[in-house]
Amino acid sequence: MSTVPDPRPRESKPVLVFDDPLDQQSADDTDRGWGDRPSGDSASDLKRFLDEKPPHHI
Repeated sequence: MSTVPDPRPRESKPVLVFDDPLDQQSADDTDRGWGDRPSGDSASDLKRFLDEKPPHHI
C-alpha cells in the first residue's frame, strides 16, 4: 500500500504577530501630503469642495 500525497494545496493558517505596532511608521508620521492642495482650476476646486462637504452642510 503506497501513500499518495494530497494534490490540493494546504491553506495557510493565520499567524499571530506580537510586534509592537507603535514601533512601525505610519503615514501620519511624515510631513508628506500635509497642507498640499491638488493643482487645478476653480471648477475642480468647487467640485472638490462639494464632494468633501459633510451632508449636514448641504
